[in-house]
Amino acid sequence: MHTQEFSEFVSNTTKSSGEIIKDYFKSGVGVDWKADNTPVTKADKESEHCIRNAIKRDFPEHGIIGEEHGNDNEDAEYTWVIDPIDGTKSFIAGTPLFGTLIALLKNGRPTHGAIHFPIMENLLIGDGKNAYLNGASVRVSSETDLSKATVITTDYKDYAKYKKPEGLEMLLSKCGMFRTWGDCFGYYLVATGKAQIMIDPELSLWDKMALIPIIQGAGGEITDFFGKDPVTGDGIVASVKGLHSQVIELLNSPYKKED
Repeated sequence: MHTQEFSEFVSNTTKSSGEIIKDYFKSGVGVDWKADNTPVTKADKESEHCIRNAIKRDFPEHGIIGEEHGNDNEDAEYTWVIDPIDGTKSFIAGTPLFGTLIALLKNGRPTHGAIHFPIMENLLIGDGKNAYLNGASVRVSSETDLSKATVITTDYKDYAKYKKPEGLEMLLSKCGMFRTWGDCFGYYLVATGKAQIMIDPELSLWDKMALIPIIQGAGGEITDFFGKDPVTGDGIVASVKGLHSQVIELLNSPYKKED
């Protein structure tokens, strides 16, 4: 699939799914809690239905993997991966920094990714070679001085749960600013040059696939927590290329001490 075709489809589809999300964001919505103690709402479920129906209509031979409604034909050559609201905790708290993630995979590898922010009406698209915000080209920051870098994560408590937090503390001691403007918004900030480093110690398939071609397309580097393939890894580190090796080394320093 060409980037233009992907962009047109995602643009049209997220206009519809975004209206569903905006209506619930304004009016409020009840919250259910899944088995993993993460929230889900009618907005998550209905917006994913909207996107799935559009895929089935326009690309009936393609597979679908969705966070809320499972998998259809997921072994197809082309498969769509959907997270209807990445940042549901922000959504239910009335914070507009959540977004819809849509990725297209070919034989299991992401070729295109999109993040749609329905409240801010921003659409960020990447194809591994280029990245575009509302049609305009974007690039990562040129800042490679760690002491001036902004580090972002989603939830500080996740480090103690999934990884060794000492590495993060060491990184933060050397960086200029630390904020938790996380979920997909953090990757948006890296891709558009507003921040230099975004870290999540643990992500699901639907959380990360769209991010990979976006960060790469914007000229950044994205790996798992240990500097390896982000497709198969469990966590994600995205940054400007001139900082990535330093970030990975610092994050993993507690593991090296055990060797």
